[in-house]
Amino acid sequence: MTFHRVVPLIPGLLLAACVQGPEYRPAAPSELGVPDSYSVPADEAEAERLTQWWENFDDPMLADLVERGREANLDVAQAVARLRQARESLVQSRASLYPTLGASGGYSRSEALRGGTTTTTLPDGTVTSYSQGGSNSISLGADASYQVDLFGGTISGVAASRADYAAAGFDYASVLISVEAEIARNYVQARLLQAQLDNARRSLTIQDDNLEIAGFRVQAGLVSSLDAEQARSQRAQTAATIPQLEASYNATVSRLAVLLGLPPGALKQELAETKAIPQGPGSVSVGIPADTLRQRPDIRSAERNLAAATARIGVARAQLFPSLTVGGSINTGASSFDTLTDVITGRLFANIAQTIFDGGRTGSQIRASEAAAQGAFFAYKQTVLTSLEDIENALAALRSARERERYFADALDAANNVAILSRSQYRTGLTDFTTLNQAEASLLSAGNGLAQARADQASALIQLYLALGGGWDSSIVPQAPDEPLEPLPTSQER
Repeated sequence: MTFHRVVPLIPGLLLAACVQGPEYRPAAPSELGVPDSYSVPADEAEAERLTQWWENFDDPMLADLVERGREANLDVAQAVARLRQARESLVQSRASLYPTLGASGGYSRSEALRGGTTTTTLPDGTVTSYSQGGSNSISLGADASYQVDLFGGTISGVAASRADYAAAGFDYASVLISVEAEIARNYVQARLLQAQLDNARRSLTIQDDNLEIAGFRVQAGLVSSLDAEQARSQRAQTAATIPQLEASYNATVSRLAVLLGLPPGALKQELAETKAIPQGPGSVSVGIPADTLRQRPDIRSAERNLAAATARIGVARAQLFPSLTVGGSINTGASSFDTLTDVITGRLFANIAQTIFDGGRTGSQIRASEAAAQGAFFAYKQTVLTSLEDIENALAALRSARERERYFADALDAANNVAILSRSQYRTGLTDFTTLNQAEASLLSAGNGLAQARADQASALIQLYLALGGGWDSSIVPQAPDEPLEPLPTSQER
């Protein structure tokens, strides 16, 4: 029973542990180069809640696709699997804080095949001899051992694993919000391509009429065949853009399906109906730059990676000091269960070990851990600055797209009026076909330009939501789900 006395000592030994690593504290925004305000025009009022930013576009299909992608995307599923792995690594690391218990048992029977004696060696080393007949030998044993964390190496290792687990949770959130944004961007692209296809087909219909009119005028001797050839050339160029647009549309819809964990053609029927490019709100409150330290999951992951690297310095430094292992065991052996408890032996041991010379390995490990922590800090700061860059670029792109939309709207209105007048004047012979041809080309270009500006505006808004860290609940640290894993497919299912 002696081994039970080891367990009450553990809390006191843990409290006595002296952590050798540096004390970790989060860096202040000023240490990370975070400015007080953005260098581009921005609404720095308190940032709005962006957990489900896709609802701001007021497009039910967009919202439905994003929600489905959150549940079914395979990149997200892989991130969840990595999060589960990190949790189990934490469980394994915590196990080092507790003693290791073991038990053993044995049974043997010997028979004398002829006269003489039979000698049997029991598991505890006891030698028993019998002169005749057979005998039974039963043995039971239990042992316990515990490595005392005198200098905090184990505690530091647990702290590093805990930080790794938190970082894996934030990495999962980073994958999640990236997938949400990619689904939304591809949806916007699909609607843009639909708009461009619609523009091309309408232009092709008008150019068919122009070609017919030019042919009539050539037959009537009013104009030369140059008009008919120009009309045919313009129509062919417009028709040539349609297969390319259709191929791009097919690729975009296929990409959307794969993002939802579906076969490439699964969404073609669902998205077949042409709809407008989604437009978001007119303004977005982005808050101050320091808000990104809390909202962006990649920043919080980088901070946890720094915490883990700092804790590992303590793990390395603890190797400089002695290690203490304590333990004990009890054993019993007999020829029958009735006498099994008659004789019980036990032992208690303690072992102290200290490395005297290792060729500088431990010192090198400490310096390597310190260098890793320094590198983690630089990665943390780089992530912060890159995040601020993403936000400012998205703000500038959004402002640019909105300005271009206004200009292209004016250009489309003017081009439409010019095209109407040019068609009327060409029919009456008041202008030549070159003027009509230029007017039709300007109309198609203005229509595509307006559609592109609207798509760019939506994409810039999506990029801004992503840069701000929208799409997850930043008030919690994501945890691995507790439900059991799905079984892997069998060879027949594969």
